[in-house]
Amino acid sequence: MDRGGRDERHQGDRDRVRGHGRGAGGGGRRPSCRWRRRCRAGSRADRVPGGLDGGRRRQDRRHQGRPGDHRPWLEGSEGPGRPGAQAGQARRQPRRGRGRAEETERRRRLRRNQIARYLVAAPGPVLAPVPTELEACLKEGKRGFWLDIEKPDDQDFALLEKTFKFHPLTLEDVRHQNQRPKADEYPGYVFLVLFTAELKAKHLLVREHHLYLSNQYLVSVHNEPSDPLNRLRERIAANPDMTHRKLAFLFYLVVDQLVDALFPVLDRLNELTDQVEDQILIKPDTATLSELAVLKRKIVSLRKFLGSQRDVFQRLTTMTIAEPSDQSAMAADFPREMSIYYRDVYDHLVRQSETVDSLRDLLSTAMDVYLSTVSNRLNLRITRLTVFATLFLPLTFFTGFFGMNFGALVGRITAPWHFWLAVAIMLATTAGQLIYYRRRGWI
Repeated sequence: MDRGGRDERHQGDRDRVRGHGRGAGGGGRRPSCRWRRRCRAGSRADRVPGGLDGGRRRQDRRHQGRPGDHRPWLEGSEGPGRPGAQAGQARRQPRRGRGRAEETERRRRLRRNQIARYLVAAPGPVLAPVPTELEACLKEGKRGFWLDIEKPDDQDFALLEKTFKFHPLTLEDVRHQNQRPKADEYPGYVFLVLFTAELKAKHLLVREHHLYLSNQYLVSVHNEPSDPLNRLRERIAANPDMTHRKLAFLFYLVVDQLVDALFPVLDRLNELTDQVEDQILIKPDTATLSELAVLKRKIVSLRKFLGSQRDVFQRLTTMTIAEPSDQSAMAADFPREMSIYYRDVYDHLVRQSETVDSLRDLLSTAMDVYLSTVSNRLNLRITRLTVFATLFLPLTFFTGFFGMNFGALVGRITAPWHFWLAVAIMLATTAGQLIYYRRRGWI
């Protein structure tokens, strides 16, 4: 009887697990977690909303589809087996996958915008990624923003071409780089190419910046991270009033920051030049010569763009930016009120150009000093060797002459004092030579 009772209890447990006894007795075992999950999934999928029977299972509809269901991910879920559980899984899985993909794409775009694009309004306090309404802002004629694009890609070039409608020649210059400093006028804007430099671990890094300047916007494009522009954005974020709420003054801040970033580089090059000059006078070796050549190459690299860049800002003091509709129209007070600030930047460029020319002259002089020092040291060594060799000339003569094996000479030199007399004569001759060379300043 005990065995029969156990069989009946096991049979009751199996019935409860399979869902045949919803309110089975509490004395049996509870179904496993795996079966409970399946039962819950099936019950959720098989509930019919609405009416008094909304929470009750409909066993007679388990193997029937749902005609007219508006949820597209449930299409094709009909068939044998457990359609309720499949429907529940189909309802959750696509929605979760699509949400994750959209979230990943949104984060990627946000991360890219935070790295590559920065927008600064002329009033100052706005620092944010590029808005999607940028094209609308341009069409509405809203003025006063600075768009900074770092490491442009195809999407950025499409923005410059389609939204801003920049000339293809300027976009080609931005793509290919390696341009010279210039300021080209186009209808409605000016395209500028400016350079700055950074000195990192004794390596000179020249950075090329492309600027689009109009009465409405300022767009800067550069392929490498720009520390001067990063510092300027931080300053504007800390003090928005520094822009004076004017795009023209914002442009002045940008170019002034790019130009002034070269002063620390020139100061460091000046220090290195002084060190090389001191080293030349102390110990002119091949390492000093190599360092001197490296400094000259850096100075030449700076001179390549400083002269042209100075001419660019000399033009900016008198340049006007025309409206697209009227190329002869003068911009509303754009460069007139800013010409004094442009002259300030021009003065900085003149100082930098003069400093570079001075450093070039110093390095050329240092090279001459190096060659002269090396030549003098070589002459001194040769002089010492010559004096040393000259001291042995009389000694060689005496030993060679009295060393001949003629009988008349050998037979007469027989006394011991003859040897000491020859040694004294040779020593006196050497001493006389040394005194003479010392008085002449040869040693």
